[in-house]
Amino acid sequence: MISFFEANLKSISVHHTGNKLLEEYYKLSDKPLDVSDELLNNILMQFFLKPFNKSNEVYRFFHPSSNLHLNEVYELVSGIFADNEVFHQESQQLAKLLYDVANHPKIRSGEFYVALFEKVQIEGEQLDAIGIFKSETKETYLSIAPELDGFKMSYNQDAISVNRLDKGCLIFNTEKSEGYKVVVFDNNKTNAAVYWKDEFLQLSIRNDSYNQTTNFLNLFKNFVLHKIDDQFEVSQFDKSDLLNRSIKYFKEKETFDREEFSAEVIANEVAKESFTNYQINYEEEFESPIADVFEIADSAVKKATAGYKRVTKLDKNFLITITGNKELVEKGFDEDKSMNYYKLYFREEA
Repeated sequence: MISFFEANLKSISVHHTGNKLLEEYYKLSDKPLDVSDELLNNILMQFFLKPFNKSNEVYRFFHPSSNLHLNEVYELVSGIFADNEVFHQESQQLAKLLYDVANHPKIRSGEFYVALFEKVQIEGEQLDAIGIFKSETKETYLSIAPELDGFKMSYNQDAISVNRLDKGCLIFNTEKSEGYKVVVFDNNKTNAAVYWKDEFLQLSIRNDSYNQTTNFLNLFKNFVLHKIDDQFEVSQFDKSDLLNRSIKYFKEKETFDREEFSAEVIANEVAKESFTNYQINYEEEFESPIADVFEIADSAVKKATAGYKRVTKLDKNFLITITGNKELVEKGFDEDKSMNYYKLYFREEA
């Protein structure tokens, strides 16, 4: 969903925020960090963007009053998108805001980063994006350097691992009036961590037709490929047939209806119940409910179809693709050769 192939880090400001309840304070830098060094720039790109490789959900800014302009993070990033010259000034305000909402004794102090990226791609669209991050975890690193008579060892006890970023979000400069497109992660799963997404950023899951269509198709694909074997003995051709029927349903319909889909595509009561339980677990784990009825987004169907595996590999000898009626394929077992076989029925050879 997100690609950083052509992305570029344009600006970054670093501050420090403490825990207000513990009488820790914040420290603001006077100017942006110099990232002209190419190696440092590349390391920071990986540090900030790699955690989003597995992002599945798209969020939007919101405010409980329904007045989006009362969301302070939304207002501050809007100012940056409108005028990059205020980037550092607004990053300072973001650091102060985070400090003010850190009202839990277990919230840890740490470095706070605001970054401006160019050419980050989400859902096929290349956009400017603002990243907001926090690192809280410190590690000890050893450094060994050569000396005249051997080597010298030193250590840094409060170093930041480039493989561990605790919290982050990317805000994409699109759909401003709806609260932008936002992706987020938080590696701290305790109750103290809810302040990041719920109190500081104030995000709600984007629940439009594109997101609903994408989530359901990905969910059904994972169920067919990885879960259905737990209860049924299903051949690769049967799995391909299920996936083909699901795509056919989404291509032919304008509106998704769960009951209709289950009857036309799954068509097995035990499998229907199994998939329902699988969906419930998904919705609870990822806090991403999927409606029973929603408008189908053609662009999401097209993108999902490209990722469907339609080829069945038989040992190292054959690759078979079935795009139509699976009833024209017959599977058997040859006792003499102790091997499986498929028999294909067709009228003419193309």
